[in-house]
Amino acid sequence: MKFIKREQLKEKPSDLQFGKHFTDYMFMMKYHDGGWDYDNACIKPYEPFVLDPSTSVFHYGQAVFEGLKAYKNDKGEVRLFRPMENMKRMNDSCWRLCIPQFDEKFVHDAIAELVKTEKDWIPTAPGTSLYIRPFVIATDETLGVHSSKNYIMAVILSPVGAYYAHGFDPVRLYVEENYKRACKGGTGNHKVAGNYAASILAADEAEKKGYDQTLWLDAAENKYMEEVGSMNIFFVINGKVVTPKLGGSILPGITRRSTIELLKARGYDVEERLVSVKEVVDAAKDGTLDEIFGTGTAAVVSPVGEFGFEGKDYKVGDGKLGKVTKYVYDELTGIQTGVKPDEFGWVERVI
Repeated sequence: MKFIKREQLKEKPSDLQFGKHFTDYMFMMKYHDGGWDYDNACIKPYEPFVLDPSTSVFHYGQAVFEGLKAYKNDKGEVRLFRPMENMKRMNDSCWRLCIPQFDEKFVHDAIAELVKTEKDWIPTAPGTSLYIRPFVIATDETLGVHSSKNYIMAVILSPVGAYYAHGFDPVRLYVEENYKRACKGGTGNHKVAGNYAASILAADEAEKKGYDQTLWLDAAENKYMEEVGSMNIFFVINGKVVTPKLGGSILPGITRRSTIELLKARGYDVEERLVSVKEVVDAAKDGTLDEIFGTGTAAVVSPVGEFGFEGKDYKVGDGKLGKVTKYVYDELTGIQTGVKPDEFGWVERVI
C-alpha cells in the first residue's frame, strides 16, 4: 500500500466535539475497470475530493458507510473493537446497493495501518476515542438510475468526545408516529446513506420539541419499537432485558450484539422479540419499566431518562442512570480500553 507524506501537519484540537475535526491522513482506494485497485490504494493527506456535478452519488445516493473506534489506554496500547464485524457489515451494505464487494482483510489492515499512522491523534481522556469512518461512494459521471461502474472507498478519522453534548446524562426520546425510517425489504438493516437522510426531518422536529433523538416505530403496523436514529434500543422491564428482534428493518448493531452476548454471559435474562409501544407505556405507568438504554458505536451506551408518546411524557425508572445501563457501559468501555479483561476476544491490539 502506498503512502503519500503530508508537507505540514495540522494542529491538534483541544475541543473534541463529535465529528468536527479530522486527522492529517486518510485512506483511499478506487474501483474501476471491473475491480478494486488494491495496487494503488494509499494512505494520503486528508483533502477534498474533486467530483463532477454529474457524479452519480449526488443524484441516486449509492453510498454506504461504517463507524468504529480506536482507543488508547494508559499503557499506550492502541485497540480496535471488533473491526472485522464492521468490514463484514459494510460488505453486506455494498451488496444491497449493488456496490462491488471488497477484500475485507485488505481494508481491515489498511484501517489498522492508518490508525497506527495517526496514533498521536487518539485522545486518552475518559470517554474519548478516535472515530473511524469508512465509506464508499459511486463516481460514474453520468445520469441514469443504474449501478455505477466506478467507486471511491475512503477512510477518515476524527478524534471525538461524547456523542451527546450532555455526555452520559440520560437522554429524552420522542416516539415518532407519522414518519417511517425503514421497512422490511428496504435498506433499514444496512448502513446506507439514504436511511439517515430519511430520518432527518423527524429528528429535527423531535429536537424542536425538546427531545434528543427519535425512536422509530415499525412501518407495517405502527406499533412496535424498532430503533433510535443513532442507536439500537434496550428496555429493562420488571428485571428482564428486552430488545426489538432483527427482522429486516433494524440495523444489526455490533454494540447491540456485544451487549446481548455480554449480558447473557453474565446470567441476565435477555429477550429479542417484538416490543410494542403499548407494552412500554404500560410498564412506565405501572412502575415496571426499570430502564431504557441505547447502544451504538458513537455513543457506546446511552441511558434514557424519559420518552414522549402521543403528547405525553413518561419517566423511565427514576429518570436517572440505571444499574444495568451502567453495568453494560462500564463493561464494554472497560473491555475496549483494556481496563477489564477481554474474555470474548473482541479487541484487536494495533500497537
